[in-house]
Amino acid sequence: MPDAAAPTEVRPIISATAAQLFVADIKASCEFFVEKLGFSVVFVYGVPPFYAQVRRDCGLLNLRHMDRPVIDPALRDRESLLSADMGLDTTEAIKQLFLEFQAEGVDFVQTLRREPWGARTFIVKDPDGNLLLFAGPAE
Repeated sequence: MPDAAAPTEVRPIISATAAQLFVADIKASCEFFVEKLGFSVVFVYGVPPFYAQVRRDCGLLNLRHMDRPVIDPALRDRESLLSADMGLDTTEAIKQLFLEFQAEGVDFVQTLRREPWGARTFIVKDPDGNLLLFAGPAE
């Protein structure tokens, strides 16, 4: 009688994450992400819309309508409280993305720079004041 094959253990793998941004107007936020940052709308939910998701490549952002800011804007700006951190794989990719956003007239809180820990980063502010960090390797 042949030996029964030992069961293989399958390890669950998280294949995606999505930051949640709090916004005043779902339609306006979707337009910003599509027109300025090159995302596409995955879905919009509710009548009137109160939730949506946008995607660029593997980057997902959930947009949640709120009638008023949930984070003090002055504190967010003073402490550079990031709402999302999105990574790119190469130095050339982070530079190209920065130049693409610059050509679209995006509002930068921080332009492309090399960080002391070796990454190249820039920060964009969306119409609701959410700070979005984009990062890639320095070399």
